[in-house]
Amino acid sequence: MPYIVKEKRTTLDPAVERLADAFRELDDDGNFAGNLNYVISRLLKTLYPAANYRRFNDMIGALECCKLELYRKRIAPYEELKEAENGPV
Repeated sequence: MPYIVKEKRTTLDPAVERLADAFRELDDDGNFAGNLNYVISRLLKTLYPAANYRRFNDMIGALECCKLELYRKRIAPYEELKEAENGPV
C-alpha cells in the first residue's frame, strides 16, 4: 500500500519531486511513456540488483498494486465523472 508514515514521506517526496522536475526538463519528444518505463525499470534494477524469484515476485507485486491504486484513486473517479456527463454505455 502506498500509505506510508509521514516520516518516510519527508525523505522520499523530495526525491520524487526532483525526478518529476527531470521529466519536465526533457524535450517533449512524444515518448513520455517510454521515458517513464525507462525510469521505473532502472529504479527496479537498481533496488534489486541481484535478481531471484522472490525479488521478481516483489517487483511485479509492487507494480501491480501501484496499477490498482492508480485505477482506484484516479481512473475510476474520472470514468464516473465522464459517465455522469455523457451517460452510460
